[in-house]
Order: sequence, then C-alpha cells, then structure tokens
Amino acid sequence: MLSLGRVSHVSLCFSRLFQELNENLEGSVCRSKLRKRPSCSAGLDAENTPNELIQKWSPPHKKALVTFRGKENEENPFIIARRPRKRRESTAGLCWDSLPDELLLGIFARLSLQDLLRTSRVCKRWHRLAFDESLWQSVDLVGKAQLDAELGQVLSAGVMRLRCPHTCIGQPSFKSTQELRVQHLDLSNCTVETSVLEDILSRCSHLQNLSLEGLVLSDSILHSLAQNSEIVRLNLCGCSGFSSESLAEMLKSCSQIQELNISWCDFTSLHVQAVANTIPSSVTQLNISGYRQNLTMEDVKGIVGRCPDLTNLDLSDSILVTTDSFPILQQLSSLRHLGLSRCYQIHPASLTDLENFLVLQTLEVFGLIQDSYLPLLCKGQPNMQINTQPFSSVARPTTSSRKDRTLWGMHCHLVYKQ
Repeated sequence: MLSLGRVSHVSLCFSRLFQELNENLEGSVCRSKLRKRPSCSAGLDAENTPNELIQKWSPPHKKALVTFRGKENEENPFIIARRPRKRRESTAGLCWDSLPDELLLGIFARLSLQDLLRTSRVCKRWHRLAFDESLWQSVDLVGKAQLDAELGQVLSAGVMRLRCPHTCIGQPSFKSTQELRVQHLDLSNCTVETSVLEDILSRCSHLQNLSLEGLVLSDSILHSLAQNSEIVRLNLCGCSGFSSESLAEMLKSCSQIQELNISWCDFTSLHVQAVANTIPSSVTQLNISGYRQNLTMEDVKGIVGRCPDLTNLDLSDSILVTTDSFPILQQLSSLRHLGLSRCYQIHPASLTDLENFLVLQTLEVFGLIQDSYLPLLCKGQPNMQINTQPFSSVARPTTSSRKDRTLWGMHCHLVYKQ
C-alpha cells in the first residue's frame, strides 16, 4: 500500500504535466493563427484599413428596390430586379410599316400585274396603296378570256389606257356612278352585251382613242360617243345597230377626229351620205371601204370637199368608183396612201395616170391587176410602193403583227400575260 505522502507526490506530478500540455497547445494554436493571417499590401495595416478606402476600391452596389403590392404583402416585402435594356443594333433591318406611302408606291410601281394583286392582299394599307390611281394608268388584259367584275374594278381604279380585245365581258358591276378616267380604250371584237357596252361608254367623257371593231352598237352608244369631243381616233370597222341620224350627230360633235375607220359597217346609202355630209374637216385618215354600190361618186366628191387634208384614203370594194374619180382625188395635195382594191370599174391600164399624184407613196389595187402585170406597173411608178399593205391600219390600235402589244403606239405598264 502507498503511503499518504507518496499519493500527494503523484497527484502533484500529474497536475504539473497537464499544465505543461495545456500551455503547449495554446502556443501552437496562436502560432497557426499568426501564420494564416494575410499580409497587408501597399504598407497598410490590415487591422487599421479605412472603410472609406474599401468602398472606393469596391464597385458600386445597386440599391435594392423594395416594393409592396397589396396589403397581403406588407409583412413579406419582395424585391424587383431590373435588367438593363438591350441596345438596338444599328444594322437592324428596316420595318415595312415605317416606310412612307410615297416609297411604297414607288416599289409597287415596279411590280407586275399578278404581283401587284398579290400584294394587295397583305394588309389594309397595302390594299389601299395597291389600287392607287397612279399605279393603274395603263393595263393590258390581252389573254384574259373572261372579264366580269374585274373590268369594273380596273376601270374604277382610274385606268387611262385599257387594252382587252377578243375578251368575253360579263357584268362589270360598277359600285358608283362617277365618270371614268379612261382615255384610250380597245374593245375590238369582244363578246359583250349591248346594254353592258352602253353602261361602260355612258361613263366616259374623256375618250381620245377608241376601238369598237366588230361590235353591235346602238343609238344610245353613239349619243355617248358624241359627249367625247376630244376623240382623235375612232375605229368602228364592222359595227352595226345604229341609225344614220345618230351617226351624223356623233360626227358633228366629234370635231377633232383625225383618223376614222368606218369600213364594212352595216351601212345603207343613207349612212354613207351622212358620212359624206358631216365628216369633220380635221380627218386626215379615212377608211370607208366595203360599200360596193352604196358609195357613189357624189359621196367621193363630198368627202374630198370636206376633208382637203386627207393623207390616207381607202375606197376599196366600191363598185361605183371609176376612173372619173382620179381628177377629184388629185385635189388632195397631201394624199400619200390610196386604196382602190377591187374597184372593178377602174381599168388596170388607167392606173398609169396615177403618176400625176406627185406625193402618192403607196397604192393598194388588189384584185385589179394580175401578178404578171404588177412588175410592169411598179417599173412605171418607181417612186410608189404597190400592194404592200393588204390590211388597213387606219385608227386601229395595233398593227397586224401579233407581237405588237402597243395601244396606238403607247405601251401598257400592267400586263396580264408577258
């Protein structure tokens, strides 16, 4: 057994040992803390760094925007974080809606007819601009077999030049009673009711060039034509259905006609006399062929007396015209083209007398001379072309060539088929 003294000595030793271990642990911890402490830069004490300098070096902080919406959020505020707006790039594409009407009209003016109609279905604004009067100045609908409401829309759009021959026309269905702006109109050989034609022409008062070749007309139509005092070219070749009185009235009113084609119409002798007695003196080109026994020498005298400035005269297919007409025709000092085809009362040998027509350039005498005699006649008239134009071009909108798409020498901008 240990004595009491020895026990006290052992406990004293344990206490001293624990104290030394405690001191050693505290020293090691302090040393590790000192090793991990960062060093001060630029000669500044880390513990004494000013807060102002820290705020100056640090980037600015945005203040949080605290917003309360409604009473239910009074205890729980939430924060709205706003993102910076993206700047629009300078290379962004143009917006069609921002373009002015003038610029859009300039673009639409370069479109074809089909593309312009497709453009009109984009929106209300483009529909309004697509049917602006400036775009519909001239339209060529050759190749369109059937025209119903489309014709009324085209005419109401303000078209001034319209070409649609050989077309079947239904009901144009005009939405208003306003006058049309059309000035040059070609309806040659169309299939159209006389009442529809009356409705169209009753709205026209500014016509300058008109072709109704091969159509059935009426006195009402000729009364409407009489309201167009500015007509310069009128083609009524092969027309019928009107009286000699309405024809005379129309010729008196249209005092500025320069080219008149009234060949092969359903005329009586009264119609021919009406032409001879009322034809305007302004006419320089006249085709009055195809009247066989209805055109007399007196009628020829009346025409020459009223139209002294004739440059083109076609009297073909008139049996009563004889060689006695040569002295009468020689009074026309400006006559350059003469048509006497199938005037069988004129003897072929008498054609040599035409050398007295000093300014005559072309002569059509089909059916009067044989092909074997034609070289001799041409040799005797070296300054004259003989039988070179089988078809008359007086007042007709286009020549006989199918490739010619002009309208009295004027081109149309909007074309149905290229």
